Amino acid sequence: MVKKVHRDETDAGAVPPFANVKESAGQIWLAGLGAFAKAQEEGTRMFDALVKEGLTIQRKTQASAEEKISEASGRMASMATDMSSRATGQWDKLENLFEERVSKAMKKLGMPSARDIEALSARVDALEARLASTASSTDPAPRRATIEEDEATSEPPARRASRRPE
Repeated sequence: MVKKVHRDETDAGAVPPFANVKESAGQIWLAGLGAFAKAQEEGTRMFDALVKEGLTIQRKTQASAEEKISEASGRMASMATDMSSRATGQWDKLENLFEERVSKAMKKLGMPSARDIEALSARVDALEARLASTASSTDPAPRRATIEEDEATSEPPARRASRRPE
């Protein structure tokens, strides 16, 4: 600290006023050098402390951001699953509606349904089995006439006579 010197005008052995200013300036200079040295010394420690604190904050922020991203991803996956199930339900409804309308249209046109065809196929199978069992119990199976033989027998006799042999 700077000392204040009280001047007494009656004092004959007084220190000249410039000497006090010179001494004060020297003290200020030395105080500034001391502050600079202390700032350099403390500055390095302070810088290291700030770096450590910055790393800690960065890690906390990064962990929080990853948590928020994970949470958002979970919500998005849930929403996507929900939307997918809704869309699947809508497609199923549309498919059923389409099948019903096609079935009605085919019924109006007199087309047999899949059930009708299955029932008819079962009846044909049963008849074939019955026919096979009947045929195996008798002598050889009767020979089927060919189409040409059927045509020949269905022609009137006059027409048959007019035909030339080939």
